[in-house]
Amino acid sequence: MFVPRETLFMIEVSNCIICKSDQFKPFLVCKDYTVSKKDFTIQQCNSCGFKFTSPRPSDSELGNYYKSEEYVSHSDTKKGLVNKLYHWVRNYTLIKKLQLLIHYAGKQGTILDYGCGTGAFLNTCSKNKWNSFGVEPDPDARNIAIQNYGLNVSQNLEEVQSKLGETKLNAVTMWHVLEHVSNPDELFSFIKSNLVEKGILIIAVPNCSSHDAVYYGAHWAAYDVPRHLYHFTPKDMEALLDKQGFKLEKTLPMVFDSFYVSMLSEKYKNGSISYLKAFYRGLVSNLKANKTGKEFSSQIYVFRKR
Repeated sequence: MFVPRETLFMIEVSNCIICKSDQFKPFLVCKDYTVSKKDFTIQQCNSCGFKFTSPRPSDSELGNYYKSEEYVSHSDTKKGLVNKLYHWVRNYTLIKKLQLLIHYAGKQGTILDYGCGTGAFLNTCSKNKWNSFGVEPDPDARNIAIQNYGLNVSQNLEEVQSKLGETKLNAVTMWHVLEHVSNPDELFSFIKSNLVEKGILIIAVPNCSSHDAVYYGAHWAAYDVPRHLYHFTPKDMEALLDKQGFKLEKTLPMVFDSFYVSMLSEKYKNGSISYLKAFYRGLVSNLKANKTGKEFSSQIYVFRKR
């Protein structure tokens, strides 16, 4: 496990990525329970209310904060009941994600899964006749995707661009990835340049205005500092993507996430998991969100390129 040095270079965020304001105030101090056990501050923009982690580790150091078997999306570990439940749910949701892709982008095409992790979703696409490309900066996760599935996974945008050549993308997916991206403007510029006219962009992110987020506060597992650089609400997502040239077509819930996040949040808050309490809190969160059709713990946003 990575043990951070006190001399790690930290970056102060100078502007809000949505409204570009440079006026912020501290919102919450959260602990990194997964790797460093250090505290990190979440700032809130005075102008639009957007929340982000600052100061944060530099890009060259940030990768070290993923070096833990507990970070299941990069290690693929099945140790412990929580991780076993994660994999069981993932097998179900992979089918649902594919169905969503087909509904909005057609039965076949070319897809880029940005931040593809260990390759589970990209492999599902590949097996269903999609011309599949992935980007995964983390070398350990990338190697699992390549070795386990034989996938075409690059380490950065420059490498995948050289592989794409003149091929245009019908769809781009980011499953719990945007909150990790240090330079969203660069990423969206790449997507707009390579996505076909009216192409589909599917993004899933945690929702920091959900009931479970409000209930657990600093212990909410989906803040996941410092790996999560940004903390989105539905309003933030629509505003950010509108600025980038995408129109929101649909918002969909990820109903299992409230239970998984609540289990981890119970552990962070109390030192151990009360599965009954976690299930109750996840259920309450979903029921409250159902009344409005939004504000789920995590949500999928389907955007179309203008």
